[in-house]
Amino acid sequence: MTFIESIRQSASKLNKHIVLPEGEEERTLRAAQKIVEGKIARVTLIGNKTKVKTLFPDIVLDGINFVDPESADISKHAATLLKLRKSKGMTEEESQKQAKNPLFLGALMVKMGQADGMVAGAVNSTGDVLRPALQIIKTAKGINTVSSCFVMIMPKDSPYGDNGIMIFGDCAVVPNPTADQLKDIAISSAATAKSVGLDPKVAMLSFSTKGSAKHELCDKVIEALGLVKQAAPNLQVDGELQADAAIVPKVGASKAPNSPVAGKANVLIFPDLQSGNIAYKLVERIANAQAIGPICQGFNQPVNDLSRGCSIDDIVNTVAMTALQ
Repeated sequence: MTFIESIRQSASKLNKHIVLPEGEEERTLRAAQKIVEGKIARVTLIGNKTKVKTLFPDIVLDGINFVDPESADISKHAATLLKLRKSKGMTEEESQKQAKNPLFLGALMVKMGQADGMVAGAVNSTGDVLRPALQIIKTAKGINTVSSCFVMIMPKDSPYGDNGIMIFGDCAVVPNPTADQLKDIAISSAATAKSVGLDPKVAMLSFSTKGSAKHELCDKVIEALGLVKQAAPNLQVDGELQADAAIVPKVGASKAPNSPVAGKANVLIFPDLQSGNIAYKLVERIANAQAIGPICQGFNQPVNDLSRGCSIDDIVNTVAMTALQ
């Protein structure tokens, strides 16, 4: 069984309910059909079912729930939104209008316990997807930063990570994290690792290993490590580590012999977005790895953003990951 197959199978055992706000978009519809047929999750699409049937008569909609914001009773959703945003100046009229926006309605469904998670972004920008999540669902307890990670699946013969499976964070959201934000990214990435069945071993990456270089950029990583250890004392984490010291056993033993993580890290925390984004794309292309993500993390309840160039399988896999989160 491949890792992707195991993710889908694990999700199917949980019977989670995921809302897809872009319910009239073709890839989303075809993904929903696969998700329901594979029993990966229960699905609600936000959109007009009659319109969908007319546009895509070949898509099987059996077992898929629809919510049409133009005809459904969303008064409770609007009231919830008003309660959350009234202190920010929102009026009752504005809440009623905004609750009809599929992205806001999806986030409200998650907030109100009508769904376990939300996936969108096939036709909406990252900012548009994350804005309602930040305003309505908000961040998890003890976490102040929403970030992202990629699940990197290496070829079968890869000696790195857990049988070639690694988590890279943050690669898509926070451009230049502070030490406190790096702490949040590390703890959230470890939680994502656990959700896919990994025992997280977290490396805080730098161009220095244990003081081999002196620079303020290294100091930020060292400070972040201290904050992680304070916030999550049972987490296996170490830094600052160069990439080879983090993942190559021989190099880790040489450069950081007393480290609980060096040489066997499966969660890599990059010091900034430039290095994280460059690294995942290089590994994806040069190592022929598969990158699942970006997976959003740090929310109080799971919300994930798709690339607008996503495939049907990308949507299916992201729904499975959301169910596991």
